[in-house]
Amino acid sequence: MDNVVDIVTALAQPIVETHHFELVDVEFVREGKSWYLRLYIDKPGGITIDECALVSDEVSEQLDGLDPDPIPQAYFLEVSSPGAERPLKKAADYERALNHYVHISLYQKIAGEKAYEGTMIALNDDELTLKVNLKGRIKDLVIPRTNIAKARLAIKF
Repeated sequence: MDNVVDIVTALAQPIVETHHFELVDVEFVREGKSWYLRLYIDKPGGITIDECALVSDEVSEQLDGLDPDPIPQAYFLEVSSPGAERPLKKAADYERALNHYVHISLYQKIAGEKAYEGTMIALNDDELTLKVNLKGRIKDLVIPRTNIAKARLAIKF
């Protein structure tokens, strides 16, 4: 499946950049009996449904023209915004998330927990620092970047 993601990313990246959008993520997943090829795109101020349809049409046309077909099984192509809880994958994603509320899932526990939400207040190549509420006390939590399984923007309630 990684090969499909790599091929589609290479194909979609120039299309998305032509429109001055950002290709946030590409995933190819099986859900139930169906396969889904999902592209997440964004731009400052947010992406519209019409812009998603435009990219979908152009990517679909390019995929249909590939020989051999990199995706031999039937699948659904979906192009959408990454949403308010956008994943943090690239270095630029983390930099944009600085001083924003985020959710971090860890490979190994820190202070007894494998997930935290807080405001990212510092970031470097090796670690990030979250300002978190731990049992009613506000603390700075330093997290090694190698221990981050998943990261995303979060909505604070």
